[in-house]
Amino acid sequence: MIIPVKTDASDLKAELNLGYIWLISAVAALGGLLFGWDWVVIGGAKAFFEPFFGIAKDTVVNGQSVIVTNDSLSGWANSCALLGCLFGSLVTGYLSDKVGRKRLLVFAGFLFAASSVLTGWANVFSHFIYWRMAGGVAIGMASNLSPLYIAEVAPAHLRGRLVTLNQLTIVIGILAAQLLNLTIARQVPDGATAAMIAQSWNGQLGWRWMFTLVAAPSVLFFLAALFVPESPRWLVKNGQPGRAQAILARIGGPRYAAAETDNIRQTIAAEEVAHVRFADLLAPRLRKILLIGCALAVLQQWSGINVLFNYADNIFRHAGFGVNTVLLFIVITGVVNLLFTFVALGTVDRWGRRSLMLFGCAGIAVAHLLTGLAYYLQLKGLAMLVFVLAAIGCYGMSLAPVTWVLISEIFPNRIRGTAISVAVSALWIACFILTYTFPLLERGLGTGNTFWLYAAICAVGYVFIHRWVPETKGKSLEQIEQELTD
Repeated sequence: MIIPVKTDASDLKAELNLGYIWLISAVAALGGLLFGWDWVVIGGAKAFFEPFFGIAKDTVVNGQSVIVTNDSLSGWANSCALLGCLFGSLVTGYLSDKVGRKRLLVFAGFLFAASSVLTGWANVFSHFIYWRMAGGVAIGMASNLSPLYIAEVAPAHLRGRLVTLNQLTIVIGILAAQLLNLTIARQVPDGATAAMIAQSWNGQLGWRWMFTLVAAPSVLFFLAALFVPESPRWLVKNGQPGRAQAILARIGGPRYAAAETDNIRQTIAAEEVAHVRFADLLAPRLRKILLIGCALAVLQQWSGINVLFNYADNIFRHAGFGVNTVLLFIVITGVVNLLFTFVALGTVDRWGRRSLMLFGCAGIAVAHLLTGLAYYLQLKGLAMLVFVLAAIGCYGMSLAPVTWVLISEIFPNRIRGTAISVAVSALWIACFILTYTFPLLERGLGTGNTFWLYAAICAVGYVFIHRWVPETKGKSLEQIEQELTD
């Protein structure tokens, strides 16, 4: 039985310490920045480390030298980090409930710094894979911890905006990586062979610095995370209400702290089991919520947008552009992604989660249909760029940020860490499948048909959201829990 939540602290807005709330949320969101940076840096480095490791080689076809890529090894290099992401997200759910959110944020910062340097200076492909997977563990941890922590410290009326801040930093990280890749890379002569690229500055040193520079913001995140408070909801759940109330008082004053602590205590006291097991998530009243969270996570990935980031080199080259133009277009996609994330930041707490998600699914589906049509008609040039940017814009204001908001909100207090771990693990499994299979689908179905497949998935996602996903705008975590588990 759920005990009714008697006190809603959202009416105590005047006492909130907004500067402090935004500061600690921004520190947690640095994990998102590293997530985005480390995730897409490989897109710009791909054209250079593949010849270095012999994944891309020169082959003579009809008397002309062409570069041929080993699709299997290329897919493995691009997707291996996702196995680390999966492992990181799985263990983080358990560990964050066991040792707290803050300690893991600190460890994630350290792992980001170490793995980025070791990936960048690997001389053997297997070592590159090992350290890339270690960086994936850090990404998996950050993808769990940052939205979870922000959701647990944010007042109800600001929570959508503050969790979206995490997506904003992810996008800033993506754009920072793309800009630095463009800045670091030197011009590649037209018609350059794989051997020429492997022996060039880009092939010997440029791609290494693309990975290594992730260490700079990683150290900042590590140091800043040492000074943020522990999650008050975790403290109450683990028998430290005094510490929790002191942190909440700094966030919103004594009355806010008392009201929030009371709300948290009520929902936690209503739970019958003291410790969370994965089997608990399959209890009848929690199963539907878990399925919604996992389905949203999978939809975010199978919408196909990460293909546009990770395989931008392939997509734009097939549209008739050279390496130097491709690097510029990759930056343009990052700028559009950033601009539309600001749209989400300004609208998620006004328009609501459902409206943005429905708009995003519809918009991405249409953009993918047009992209597939462009490939079918063999259109070249800027038309392809416009369709790609339309898909990224729709994604940037909807599925990208709002999915993280929803999966940080919908799970009950006692199981939130573990449940988010399961949902984020589903996200990374879906992302691995998406990333690994794109070269295979492209070769088997054709690029145009592959984008039409992603469009169909978005259409199914629209129906799912319309039927099953609740609106959580403006509600406390405890109120959402009561409504969804009733």
